[in-house]
Amino acid sequence: MVQRTVLKVDLSCKKCKKQLLKAVSALQGVDKIEADAAKGTLTVTGNADPYEIIVRTRKTGKFVEVVSIGPPPPPPKQDGPKKPEQKAPIHLYYPYSCPLCDRMTVVHVDRCQDPTTGCSIL
Repeated sequence: MVQRTVLKVDLSCKKCKKQLLKAVSALQGVDKIEADAAKGTLTVTGNADPYEIIVRTRKTGKFVEVVSIGPPPPPPKQDGPKKPEQKAPIHLYYPYSCPLCDRMTVVHVDRCQDPTTGCSIL
């Protein structure tokens, strides 16, 4: 049975989005994945188990909130040829990585054994 799973996830940078798409696309039964950074949603359509989608998303280190799980909406009916409305493109800026993705561990290494003498590079 085809299901549509909508999750609320923080997609603040390209690295986060790439990690989420890679993790979810590895599941069997996924037909379509939509990541909307403006709304902060990840929509997965297919036969994949919603629980497995949530688990994979959480394994990337992101907080996940379930918005909805259910059947996908029916495709819209086309009555006749209509002119598509032209909308101005929205350009969102989000950096390649965010502070959550770039976690760096700083280790202090003390090379001077005697605190009374100064360290020398020579």
